[in-house]
Amino acid sequence: MAELLHFPVATPPAPGAVIAIAPGVRWLRMPLPFALDHINLWLLDDGPGWTAVDCGIAGRTTRELWQRIFADHLEGRPIVRVLVTHYHPDHIGLAGWLAERFEAPLWITEKEWLHARVMTGDGTADFAAAARGFARRAGLAAEDSALFAERHSGYRLGVPSVPPAFIRLADGMNVEIGSRSWRVIVGEGHAPELACLYCAESGLLIAGDQILPRISPNISVPPHQPDADPLALYLRSLARLRRELPADTLVLPSHNLPFRGVHHRIDELAAHHAERCAETVIACARPTSAADLLPVLFRRRLDRHQTAFALGEAVAHLHYLAGEGEIARVIGTDGIARFLRKAA
Repeated sequence: MAELLHFPVATPPAPGAVIAIAPGVRWLRMPLPFALDHINLWLLDDGPGWTAVDCGIAGRTTRELWQRIFADHLEGRPIVRVLVTHYHPDHIGLAGWLAERFEAPLWITEKEWLHARVMTGDGTADFAAAARGFARRAGLAAEDSALFAERHSGYRLGVPSVPPAFIRLADGMNVEIGSRSWRVIVGEGHAPELACLYCAESGLLIAGDQILPRISPNISVPPHQPDADPLALYLRSLARLRRELPADTLVLPSHNLPFRGVHHRIDELAAHHAERCAETVIACARPTSAADLLPVLFRRRLDRHQTAFALGEAVAHLHYLAGEGEIARVIGTDGIARFLRKAA
């Protein structure tokens, strides 16, 4: 029988509290103002101090909770390193604040740092225009395209600053944190160069958003790279993680609960995308835009935040199938990209 998921801890830490989830690893949780209402963060014992893994989205509530952590759970030791798995606001949002407060260096992969710096730079208006054009080509009406662009241009609200210098994480490198060595395994698809951290001695994987136990990570084509194929990258990354991780690895995900059963979960995620691809091919019996595909792939009601993610994910499945040669893209006279199943 295939292994099932096992959750060794049933209850997450309360706001401002921590749980020792493994030797030298403490788990804390910060709220998010979305339907997915939390993010898991990690403190790693680092000798004279702590390494903070991910930071939470910027905002008064998150800062106040961090202040409680500083006062009650650091044992008088400072944060000596801020390590960020990827550039999304819930992960890097307070990196600048933490790094400045403790005079701690930021550790991050190069692509993730570059994305964060661009998104917090002076090109917001250009990016909003690109996002509107992306949404229109995907089949959204003008008003909905403007809302899509507004959501994407709001990055700086959750990430007010990104440190101007960083220490580069790279695939395969070993990071010595306290008495343990953590190997960087880069995951693609959800983000450009997401840094997972694997400690063989402890049997732990800090997975970021690359592997989540209860939901599928969002795999979206970004407006600034409109012809990308992130689903191909994601599936390749899943296959690699399945090969390299022992079956009994304890996965520390950014959302939901820590779990065992990583091989089973990777198989579930791959099967999920295979099912969505099959549904997409059927829908493309007639010319279909990404906007047309939303009610096929997402049967629940979507809020504005979720619609932005869903549109990018619909485009990702269409691009993947086009790359596999199962459907073809045609640009209509209205400028909308539609996809049609190829004849058998």
